[in-house]
Amino acid sequence: MCNIYFNKTDLKAAMSKFISLNQFDFHSTMEDIRGVAIVFFETEGCSSCHYWENILAVYKKEHPLINVFHIDAAQDQALTEEFEIFHLPALFLYMDGKFHSNIQCEAKLDALNSEIQKLMAEPAQEVP
Repeated sequence: MCNIYFNKTDLKAAMSKFISLNQFDFHSTMEDIRGVAIVFFETEGCSSCHYWENILAVYKKEHPLINVFHIDAAQDQALTEEFEIFHLPALFLYMDGKFHSNIQCEAKLDALNSEIQKLMAEPAQEVP
């Protein structure tokens, strides 16, 4: 397993680059996004979610043109239900403001990068 460690100050700075969305601004924000975006559903107290936060923070640092959006699944049940999310964390790939696919890979930086590259080469899937 890939070990990614941040001190609290570095993690807070990296996480501040994630844009928090909710049911009221999600769709309009996504429609306006150009390029690649990752939508990350998580909740407080989820250790796997916390681990993915670290991976996404490093990924964002290495790929500054990719937007990473954060949705608190516990606080925003409407979007959680819309995306038919039954387990957390959940990651989704958007391209040019449109849903492209869900991201399912091992919680490793190289696996995330490979999966995103693979998914971008494939046709878009239907929105859940």
